[in-house]
Amino acid sequence: MPRYSDERKAAVLAKLSPPHSMTVAALARVEGISDQTLYNWRTQAREEGRPVPGSKARSEQWSAEAKLATVIETATLSEEELSQYCREKGLYPEQVRRWKEESLQGFQRSAEREKQLRKKSQADQKQIKKLERELRHKEKALAETAALLVLPKKAGCALGERQRGRLTPVPERRITIDLIQEAKSAGARLFRACGEAGIGLRTYRRWFREGSVQSDKRPEAVRPSPANRLSEEERQRILSTCNSARYESLPPSQIVPSLMDEGLYLASESSFYRILKAHNQLNHRGQSLAPQRSREATTHHASGPCELWSWDITYLASTVRGQFYYLYMFEDVYSRKIVGYEVYEAESGDYAAGLLQRCLLREKCLHRSLVLHSDNGAPMKAQTMKAKLEELGVLPSYSRPRVSNDNAFSESLFRTLKYRPDWPSAGFKSLDDARRWVDGFVSWYNTEHKHSKLRFVTPQERHSGEDVAILAQRQRVLEQAKQRTPSRWGSRPIRNCEPVGPTTLNPEKRAAEKDAA
Repeated sequence: MPRYSDERKAAVLAKLSPPHSMTVAALARVEGISDQTLYNWRTQAREEGRPVPGSKARSEQWSAEAKLATVIETATLSEEELSQYCREKGLYPEQVRRWKEESLQGFQRSAEREKQLRKKSQADQKQIKKLERELRHKEKALAETAALLVLPKKAGCALGERQRGRLTPVPERRITIDLIQEAKSAGARLFRACGEAGIGLRTYRRWFREGSVQSDKRPEAVRPSPANRLSEEERQRILSTCNSARYESLPPSQIVPSLMDEGLYLASESSFYRILKAHNQLNHRGQSLAPQRSREATTHHASGPCELWSWDITYLASTVRGQFYYLYMFEDVYSRKIVGYEVYEAESGDYAAGLLQRCLLREKCLHRSLVLHSDNGAPMKAQTMKAKLEELGVLPSYSRPRVSNDNAFSESLFRTLKYRPDWPSAGFKSLDDARRWVDGFVSWYNTEHKHSKLRFVTPQERHSGEDVAILAQRQRVLEQAKQRTPSRWGSRPIRNCEPVGPTTLNPEKRAAEKDAA
């Protein structure tokens, strides 16, 4: 018995459907297959749910191919022939007409889809071109960034720090030009490369012209003499006047007014000084010391308690005229907490050394890296105090001579102390009276006083780290208040409730301030 493949079976059964619409008997004769075999195949197709002629499947369940074949087969039929065809196939003419409309709509949709596909293809092409442009731009930017990252390092190593306006020799110019051209060839734009090298684009074009590096023309430039320049005779007359017996010991600031009193004006004081300096006659004379620049203040940073302390001694007046008590006070710069204090009847390094040791023991920071800053008073630099500092492992720090601002934290604390409403302006009656008053002040200052530089928390809260939670609570309260009545704030943010960061003693001046000074 021959065996047939599934494809062969499907092809034979398809002839039972339109447009062939063959009967089983006719198909058996054409294909040479027995009627029973064809009936079995048709029954099997019905069980699988495939629409075949004679099956009980509804016409709406026919496959799309069968519906299209029906539309094609009935396209040339008249109304009467169509009605007869539909009765034979178990269809309604309305179904055939609807299938025809759906086929036409499908063709139309196919055309629309092709049109949409063309549009989408064009849009995709545009997007691809846009992405390619962006990719090229980013590749150029990446190459430029890589070139510019290397350029400052090379220029810094080869040239060092350049100063505006100074003469640049040809070798340095050549190195700079080579570095800029190397960065440009690596993908950097010329003006960006010049900026990273520390010169302007016009400077580059002035240095590099006609394919070669040009030398600086300023030393060779011919400059006209100023119209108001002193003549050689006038300069010699000024020198002769300064060196005369009458004015040989006087500075120009005294010579010029004296000459004007006599009705004679040779030049200004600055011209006198300039001419004397040009002839090496402007040197310091006399017993006074030559003017000297004061050194920069020592800078210290405190990022936590017991890292940096400041201390000083202040006078406490008594009721007896000319008699004073002396308040020794140690303050933690980070938290502004008074970590130690005592009132004595005299200034002494021994008193200060003992008080410092008690403070360190009380704060449990003995033999830690603590910096103690003070001014240059006798108790601060006493040998007893220095020995105690070395014994306790404390690093001393001192203010510059005659610069009280270097110990600003202690000075500010003493100002707060002496401007309290209950400060006894008439003086303290006794040492015990002074000590009792200072005890009350320290208790108020450490635990009640809301310090303005600490976001208005007390020094004790700052010292113990409680300020973080307190300020966070304040921020929540302000945010809730702003949500309830936003019109009070408008576009303004709430007040800053972030904890204060590290504290700096004598911060370094900025470069602009140094130049201005």
